Amino acid sequence: MAEENPDVAVDWLVVGAGAAGMTGAVVAHQAGGSVLVVEKEAVYGGTTAKSGGVAWIPANHRQAAVGVQDSVEEGYAYLKALIGDSVSDARIRAYANRAREMLLFMTTHSHVAYSALPKYMDYYEHLPGYKNGGRSMDNAPIDLRKLGADAATIRLGHYDGLLLPFNVTVEEGQSLQEMNAGAYLTGLRLLLRYLLDIPARLKRQRDNRLTLGPALVARLRLSLQDRDIPLWLNSPVRELLQDDGRVCGALVEHEGKVQRIHARRGVLLATGGFSHNTEMRQQYQRAPIGSEWTAAAPGATGDAVTMGTQIGAALGFMECAWWSPTYTIPDGRVLALIAGKSNPGSIMVNRQGRRFANEAQPYEDLVKAQYDSEARGEGAIPCYLVFDATYRAKYAVGHLKPGKVERDAGLPPENFTSGLLTKGETLEELADALNIDRAALLQTVENFNRHARNGEDPEFGRGATQHDRYYADKTVSPNPSLGPLETAPYYALRCDPGDLDTKGGLLCDEYARVLDTHGEIIEGLYAAGNASAAAMGNTYPGAGATIGSAMTFAYIAARHAFGINDDQEPT
Repeated sequence: MAEENPDVAVDWLVVGAGAAGMTGAVVAHQAGGSVLVVEKEAVYGGTTAKSGGVAWIPANHRQAAVGVQDSVEEGYAYLKALIGDSVSDARIRAYANRAREMLLFMTTHSHVAYSALPKYMDYYEHLPGYKNGGRSMDNAPIDLRKLGADAATIRLGHYDGLLLPFNVTVEEGQSLQEMNAGAYLTGLRLLLRYLLDIPARLKRQRDNRLTLGPALVARLRLSLQDRDIPLWLNSPVRELLQDDGRVCGALVEHEGKVQRIHARRGVLLATGGFSHNTEMRQQYQRAPIGSEWTAAAPGATGDAVTMGTQIGAALGFMECAWWSPTYTIPDGRVLALIAGKSNPGSIMVNRQGRRFANEAQPYEDLVKAQYDSEARGEGAIPCYLVFDATYRAKYAVGHLKPGKVERDAGLPPENFTSGLLTKGETLEELADALNIDRAALLQTVENFNRHARNGEDPEFGRGATQHDRYYADKTVSPNPSLGPLETAPYYALRCDPGDLDTKGGLLCDEYARVLDTHGEIIEGLYAAGNASAAAMGNTYPGAGATIGSAMTFAYIAARHAFGINDDQEPT
């Protein structure tokens, strides 16, 4: 039973201060509720702050500005064709119907500001309802100093000191990658803006113009400030409280003592996944697995799963994650490898020295193929991105600048001594250094080169889709993703089967209400983001699907908890 005299009483308790949690807080407050957000880490932002901040929103209201025509039905058709029956039809429809509603609400009632990316396509162009742009959205930059004292506790620093001294948006990053005259002008403009921020340069501060995930987090935090919604840091939830089977609050450790928080309308769990919980990963996911390859925030330790199952909640998609190849730099940071695997002059090989997949395909599918290769006994964990000197000179790979910008001699030697980066004057020397079959690697490269010169990949079809070509070199023809590896020296980047976070969690209905193991609703308990079983199932529709679904179901949860019907206009 809940305490009759709690330490704190609110209408809506939000657990977790990432995109889902803070969205749910804003929506509840707009509905007239008193709200408390608690976060167990000393900083706010969670995995959102380590991400690109992109949101995938079908039929959003910003598409017209970039000439994209879309509809709710097309979005639903695409999702249904991809996800199938693995997620309830009502939940898929809820996302297709209400994601755009959420975005319009948040752009009207908070500092959230998104624009549609006209060339960032969905990932599977063969499916009905596919769009070649406009659903993935980039959030606007924001000055960190607007947060005042709260600037000190936002999660930052994941990409500090890597590639560029200044931050870039998705569109700016795409422009810079093209390395043409427009790219140089973009780079010059951004560098001048950075250098002319004289107060920050004198104080040797990082770039105060936040972009990507940190910008989204900052905008949401500023929205909480505007509404005087309290955010407690260093405040883990120890237990959910129930009254006659209804969740009515939680025990929260705050400022050295455990406090009883009563939540009249309910509790929203938005604590992230369980990426950093090795025991859970080994229990539910395919071996070999651990917590060392994830790019998620360290607070993603499965708290929602633990708390939910204690009161009988059902789980779903625990074997799944938002997979992406990752690699670990010498200082211990784990970075996702999204773009570098698509450029010509590179292949990815297992420890047999053979390719095992289309390297340029969606990152989730590539990791699944890596696990399949490992399961066949081919030694794909880790695997290696192999590239030649031409690639090294022209392209950034992960955090490494192009060789024409920073030569090998300028790289910290730890990049090589740690085993992250390996160099050989010949392919044979590279194979020996990696302890892989030199004859197989030579044959693999020979076969690949023969076809790549003609822009073909008969083995895996690389470069055949718009997705494959998005991160590739558009100056290369006939296939911007294909080119031979033929210029010494040769390099290899060690790659692990990582993730952006797990996607297994509490099973929810279309209103984000948590279900028990009998399929019944646990009244008063809601979940969104990676704390919930993914609305996308074991799929990844397009860039921003994780943040888009997190924000949408937090929005739906808060409106349901406050009795706002679906057919009511957002207020």
